[in-house]
Amino acid sequence: MSSTQDDLGWHLGVLLRAYQCSVARLLGDLPHGTRGYQVLAAVEHGDQPNQQALAAHLGIDRTVMTYLIDDLVAAGLVERRQNPADRRARKIVTTPRGAVHLADLESEVRRAEDALLADLDPAERDTFRTLLRRVACGVRDLDPAVDVCDAVAHALPGAPPSPATVA
Repeated sequence: MSSTQDDLGWHLGVLLRAYQCSVARLLGDLPHGTRGYQVLAAVEHGDQPNQQALAAHLGIDRTVMTYLIDDLVAAGLVERRQNPADRRARKIVTTPRGAVHLADLESEVRRAEDALLADLDPAERDTFRTLLRRVACGVRDLDPAVDVCDAVAHALPGAPPSPATVA
């Protein structure tokens, strides 16, 4: 048995790099690529009351989040609106164009993920996604102040830096 046979870090690293390569091609035109996609999806599918809550939810430094949102606003995908519950705060919402663009990207990303997980049958893919989500959310609950992408970049040798550290 090789030393990588039971090495969770090695398996996660291989999967992460393959995911990043396949999805990066799909998200090349989106501001900030994968990170922009995460933000756009969280804005569309979540209900964060303001930009600061959105940053905390995604584990992104709030100053980095400002640049991400600025670029998504410039691309016409999101906008800042006054939060009716707190007039001092701005809620980030998708524009109609952003919602359509995200739906298209989500379909493409799902196809890329299914290709990446092609060795698993559809039921196994669903189980894998469920288990991965449970583990990821459990890790996030350990220290919500940690940027999860930075934690992955530091834990996996050869993993590229997260957009948060590059931005």
